Amino acid sequence: MNVLLVGGGGREHALAWALSRSPRTRRLDISPANAGMADLGRAIEIPAHDVEALASHAEREGYDLVVVGPEVPLVDGLADRLARSGIAVFGPTSKAAQLEGSKVFAKRFMSRHGIPTADYEVFDDQDAASRYLGEQERTFPLVIKADGLAGGKGVVIADDRDSAAGAVEAMLSGRAFGDAGRRVVVEELLVGREVSFFVLASGTDFVELATCQDYKRAEDGDCGPNTGGMGAYSPSVFLDPKTRAQIVDTIVRPTLGGLVRDERPYCGVLYVGLMLTASGPRVLEYNVRFGDPETQALVPRLDGDWLELLHAAATGSLRGTTASFKRQAAVCVVMASAGYPGPHDTGAPIAGLERARALADVLVFHAGTRRDSAGRFVTAGGRVLSVTALGRDLADARRRAYEAVERIHWAGERHRSDIAQDALAFEGRIGGQP
Repeated sequence: MNVLLVGGGGREHALAWALSRSPRTRRLDISPANAGMADLGRAIEIPAHDVEALASHAEREGYDLVVVGPEVPLVDGLADRLARSGIAVFGPTSKAAQLEGSKVFAKRFMSRHGIPTADYEVFDDQDAASRYLGEQERTFPLVIKADGLAGGKGVVIADDRDSAAGAVEAMLSGRAFGDAGRRVVVEELLVGREVSFFVLASGTDFVELATCQDYKRAEDGDCGPNTGGMGAYSPSVFLDPKTRAQIVDTIVRPTLGGLVRDERPYCGVLYVGLMLTASGPRVLEYNVRFGDPETQALVPRLDGDWLELLHAAATGSLRGTTASFKRQAAVCVVMASAGYPGPHDTGAPIAGLERARALADVLVFHAGTRRDSAGRFVTAGGRVLSVTALGRDLADARRRAYEAVERIHWAGERHRSDIAQDALAFEGRIGGQP
């Protein structure tokens, strides 16, 4: 098959690595490829957000499959445009992608279809929001979410009335996230363990993927601001078979069935961000694409062919399909620029990449890199690299990942040192991984 992969981040590097290994891949094009993808496929210099240019290019090339990595082109209708041209596409239509494109839509969808989530209110008026937050019976913390896409950063946990009011004002005024924050969701703070659950879906047919756990806060101990993700591991030690079955029955099936009933049938990967509360699993958010950096931990664990799975979903052939994953665990550590997720410098030369890749069962996926005039890899973003290691168990994978991280250097590099540490502590308490 001739395949076009859309996107140029760490998630797409991992997908490109997987697709390039399939015996069914005749040609892999990547638009726009990052600097680390050069040996995996042909770079096409069309931005991922340019829906019309991507669709026109795909029509000219006659791809057998287009795999869309990021959420923005999906929300903007790339899958719709490709489908009208008869091109198989892995990714939902714009109507179905509203699950991620609008937090308000997602919350109202869940309410309408009886899917468990946090209680919430929606505001587009500052005065109304202020009155709500000022009510005497209002308890804190509360979660403030920008309605639209904000690159994984549009969520604020407000510990008190003043911080909640400040977050709401910054969003509604447009100062924080532009038009994406002109409407906000204010919801109760769910308490429990946060987990990520993925399925490949086509209508109401779906295939469960391996479980993952990600780390969104910038600093060790889950402190600091929210980021796009600072690390992940797979499989999650917190999802036993009983809980997984509960998630499928109370969340996944009602979500896919509700979308069909609403005439928004879903195709692609459905990522459900969950909180495991004392009352059962509750949905925190939907994503309509693979997670980043969860993908970097998930992809290497498949015992099979990713291209076959993605093509089956794109062509409505998932029924009867299963996905098998290796017994090995995977740990991914994100290496970032100083200051991320805020302002950060770029252009710092990166040393040690070859030494890290020389380690057994280690993969280094690029996100924010480029080549300078001397041909060196230099930093070109906030999240720069995702370093993933496989191991016989979680402890072994974690040791290998951090050994690789220690071999890579650039001025101002930062990373969390506690990825998967809580999982190992949990395994110690229960005497082994469930």
